[in-house]
Amino acid sequence: MFHITTSATIGITSTLVTVETDVSFGLPMFCLVGLPDTTVKEARDRIRAAIKNSGFTFPRGRVTVNLAPADVRKQGPLYDLPIALSILLATGDIPRSAVESCVFLGELALDGSVRPVQGVLTAAIMAKTIGRNSLFVPEQNTQEATAIGGLSVFGVPTLCDVVDHLTGTALLTPTQKSPSPIQFHTTDFCVVKGQEGAKRALEIAAAGGHNILLKGPPGSGKTLLARSLPSILPSLTTEESIEVTAIASVSGLLHTNQGLISTRPFRSPHHSSSAISLVGGGTWPKPGEVSLAHRGVLFLDELPEFSRFALEHLRQPLEDGNVTISRAVGSVVFPARFLLAGAMNPCPCGHLTNPHQPCTCTMNQISRYQKKISGPLLDRFDLIIEVPAVEHEKLLSDSKPESSEIIRERVEQARTAQLTRLTQFQLYTNSEMEVKHLDELCPLTPEIKDLLQVALRTNKLSARGFMRVRKVARTIADLAGEKDVAIEHIAEALQYREQVKIG
Repeated sequence: MFHITTSATIGITSTLVTVETDVSFGLPMFCLVGLPDTTVKEARDRIRAAIKNSGFTFPRGRVTVNLAPADVRKQGPLYDLPIALSILLATGDIPRSAVESCVFLGELALDGSVRPVQGVLTAAIMAKTIGRNSLFVPEQNTQEATAIGGLSVFGVPTLCDVVDHLTGTALLTPTQKSPSPIQFHTTDFCVVKGQEGAKRALEIAAAGGHNILLKGPPGSGKTLLARSLPSILPSLTTEESIEVTAIASVSGLLHTNQGLISTRPFRSPHHSSSAISLVGGGTWPKPGEVSLAHRGVLFLDELPEFSRFALEHLRQPLEDGNVTISRAVGSVVFPARFLLAGAMNPCPCGHLTNPHQPCTCTMNQISRYQKKISGPLLDRFDLIIEVPAVEHEKLLSDSKPESSEIIRERVEQARTAQLTRLTQFQLYTNSEMEVKHLDELCPLTPEIKDLLQVALRTNKLSARGFMRVRKVARTIADLAGEKDVAIEHIAEALQYREQVKIG
């Protein structure tokens, strides 16, 4: 029995898979077992052609390949290379000692060349965890694999090249990690005229990771403001970058030969998106938009135009920071810790709050339009901002607004203060705090309790809204460089929940 080590992707993690090959006398047959899907079963013909076209002899007789453990579903073409190597190992073309500390994955073309595959980053994490020191991947996936560190990563152009390396005929050179690309944002706050109130709210949202809803007439700059939000977000930490890259890797969205993603994700799905496309799913679950936006921004433009059924699926990820998708074959958990930014008009025609143009909607139309967003979902927005029509004088003004770089410096200072305070709880931002954290880190003074008591009576804040006000106030204090939350911070946080009320 001959063994080659590879991996299987489950959610955004990889687990060890051993490729076992047995060659015996009998009628010529290539049997592949171990719960393979159709893609893996079709590998038999690709592997046979690749081995022959690479100048090796495919064994005669009965060839049995087992992918163990047999209760883990194997899917995708990444098993082509390890299966081919296990067959060559069984025929004696490769010495057994050469593969003992190695992990292999890659898709084979009919001529023996190796094509890129998905999930290389998670396979590298697995290889390092189990103590393997060499990882053989397609050349286009090498930077993705080297991002983890602590492994010798070899880019494999063809099947012949990896066999020559394992036999010592011609050694491959380990790939060196390339420097991360410089972040570049196409939209900057310096191009947004006016809207100082909305910019302030977006700065708070970016600093604390708070959800924000922008409401205003058409042309007021809601979409431009939301698309500028990534430009003031701080850089990803190493841990965050690995999480984001792993999700992109298993989703097939990682660019060829790209290492760790350094820019926070920004996802803006169309309002016709289904619930499954938003939260993930499928027969073999894949990450949805909420997971692809992990540690970044999920922007839902024209929020009421999304189906209410799809929007209600966001409620659990917004609270838990992850999505659990269960199927008959098992469950997978995808991370979904994102900043939700929404934009909407105040009514169907959009001019209910526009002083320059009259609204043509009836009260029933306005009520029906606004009620497309449920109260429980609305309650999960930390900041609700009125974005008025831009004044003509500001549009024609030659003064240059504050740039994203200046705002980002303040956001990064606030994030640094949060990390210092929250590292002991393994949290990153104020929005992730729970009741126990707030009570310990942000105690309420008697005068703050009096103000909140009035707010609870007059504004009918829910318990969730009450906690979110405290989180936003903590972020405002961080932006101000204050150690403790003061009454003025609570007062500003309350204003952001009073500005818009949707029936």
